Amino acid sequence: MYSTILTSLESGSLIITINRPDKLNALNAAVFNDLDKIADEIYENPAIKSAIITGSGVKAFVAGADISEFNSLNKEQAMAMAKKGQDVFFKIENSKKPIIAAVNGFALGGGCELAMACHFRLCSGNAKFGQPEVNLGLIPGYGGTQRLTQLVGKGKSMEMQMTAQLIDAAEALQLGLVNYVTTPENLLIKTKEILQVIHTKAPVAIGKVIECINIAIVSDSAYTNGKSGFDKEIECFGECFDTKDMREGTAAFLEKRKANFTGE
Repeated sequence: MYSTILTSLESGSLIITINRPDKLNALNAAVFNDLDKIADEIYENPAIKSAIITGSGVKAFVAGADISEFNSLNKEQAMAMAKKGQDVFFKIENSKKPIIAAVNGFALGGGCELAMACHFRLCSGNAKFGQPEVNLGLIPGYGGTQRLTQLVGKGKSMEMQMTAQLIDAAEALQLGLVNYVTTPENLLIKTKEILQVIHTKAPVAIGKVIECINIAIVSDSAYTNGKSGFDKEIECFGECFDTKDMREGTAAFLEKRKANFTGE
């Protein structure tokens, strides 16, 4: 079904592996098409409670875009390619099921942008992050100018993108770009452990947390339907009261037992 990714479903978590090791898992049109389709699968398949995106091999998560596809593009074609990439990454970012990046090596250019589109990130100690597009006479096109600024702040984002400097795992942790740094061997283990905790929580509430937090970092009213994050929080808080999970969660708390959430 997919030509550039491998998938396996383990305890409700769909592990998605970008599988172009000979190209350091570089993003091309086929990868974007596969990511678009697998995002739809995450949205629609009730057996999938969460997802992990990682890369094949030990060197790279995704080392960037496949530059060989760039040379023949004109302005309009380049804008269409950027729009496609942004649309796929928005689909990942706006999933109501957690999608976590397990960064196992280089996450450069489009790879860094893919990792940042995930809800949060873990990385191995050998990871490197960066947006080195100015080395090619380009800028990030898949959301990097926006998400990196949101995550590490304006000054550091400006420096990284204007100098094309890379940062290592320790600095990524310090800046808040990643939540945890692990050994390569423990990267997926730690990511799965976090998701198993999330799986015990109310699925509708998890989706609404994602929705509200995403609005908190977006100022463009086109993406927020004119609502502030506070307005959205009030709306989502109220909607939770219409769910069976809210009734179950509060009853379980009062009865001093473990809640059994069903996502209803």
